[in-house]
Amino acid sequence: MTNSRDNFLYPRSRYHGNFSPQHLAFNANLQEFAQKVSYICALETNGKLPPGAAYEQIKALWEQLESSKKTLGIGETPPEV
Repeated sequence: MTNSRDNFLYPRSRYHGNFSPQHLAFNANLQEFAQKVSYICALETNGKLPPGAAYEQIKALWEQLESSKKTLGIGETPPEV
């Protein structure tokens, strides 16, 4: 169960695509990625985070998202039935 602080800091939008557990999980991961990138960009823009550190953090988040995509099988063609 999430608390109101988490709901405020990490808001989630509803998923409106073709439903599958994998698509829903990837959508949640994608929303988390976007939210974290937004925070990193804001910190870098305001001088609280050096550009190189911001780049490395975003790169690490991207690699996590790519790993999630591969693990969940998003974008792969389904086998012929």
